[in-house]
Amino acid sequence: MAEYSEVPAGLADVQAGSDKRNVRIDKVGVKNITYPITVKDRSKEAQNTIGTVNMYVDLPHNFKGTHMSRFLEVLNEHNGGISVDRVPEILKEMRGRLEAETAHFAVTFPYFMEKKAPISGSAGMMAYNCGFEATSGKEEDFVLTVVVPIATLCPCSKEISDRGAHNQRGDVEVKVRFDGELWIEELVEVVEEAASCDLYPVLKREDEKFVTEKAFDNPRFVEDIVREVALILRKDSRIKWFHVEVENFESIHSHNAYALVEEICG
Repeated sequence: MAEYSEVPAGLADVQAGSDKRNVRIDKVGVKNITYPITVKDRSKEAQNTIGTVNMYVDLPHNFKGTHMSRFLEVLNEHNGGISVDRVPEILKEMRGRLEAETAHFAVTFPYFMEKKAPISGSAGMMAYNCGFEATSGKEEDFVLTVVVPIATLCPCSKEISDRGAHNQRGDVEVKVRFDGELWIEELVEVVEEAASCDLYPVLKREDEKFVTEKAFDNPRFVEDIVREVALILRKDSRIKWFHVEVENFESIHSHNAYALVEEICG
C-alpha cells in the first residue's frame, strides 16, 4: 500500500475529530468522478471507455468525518488502469487508507459493440449502458449491470387491428451476481433473443423491411420479455441471482409499461 500524506503540522484535522451523536454512517464518500477505465471485451480482449465512479466507506459513530481526498488518491494511483480484476485491490486500499470496515466501489460506463445490419451487413457501433457495484469488508459482493435497448410490438394491438400494430423502443436492465466469468456480450444476447426485435445502429431499406416484419411476427408485452429473460438466466449455472426490469416507452400511450423479476438461483 502506498504511503499517503498526513495533515501538515499546524493545520487542524477536523475530520479526525470525535463525534458524540452516536450515529454510525453506512456510506460516506465521493460521487460522479469521471475517470478512464478498461473493460474486458469478448472480441478484442479489452476496450477503453469512460466511467462515472462512486466510492464509499462506512464511518463509525465516534468519528466526525472521513478524508475525501484519500478516495481520489487511491483512484489516481491506478491511473487509468481501473478494471474489474483490480477492484478487489482498490477496495482493500480504500479500507486501509480510510480505516474503514467496509468499502464500496461503483462505476457506470458506455460499452461499445460493433453490430451488423441483418440483411445488408452494414456495420456500426452500438452503445450499451453498463456498470458494476462491488463491496468488500464485513460482506463481499459484486453485481454486474447491463442495459439493453430493444424494439417491441404490442400483441394486443396486433390482435385487434386490421392494419398493423403499434411498436416502440424499450430498455431491459439486467443485474446479476455470478460465479466465474460472464461477458457483457452474453447478457446483451440474452435480452435481444427475448425482444420482438433488436435495435441496430445502421439500417438500409432491406434491413428496415426485415426488422419491421420480424417485430410483427414476434409480438411481446413487457411481461413476456421479463419472463423470457428470466427463463434463459435460470438455465445458466454461473448466475446466482438476477434482477430484470423492462420498461417500454409507449408510442400511443402517455405512460410507460413496466415489469420486474428478481430471483435467487440454485
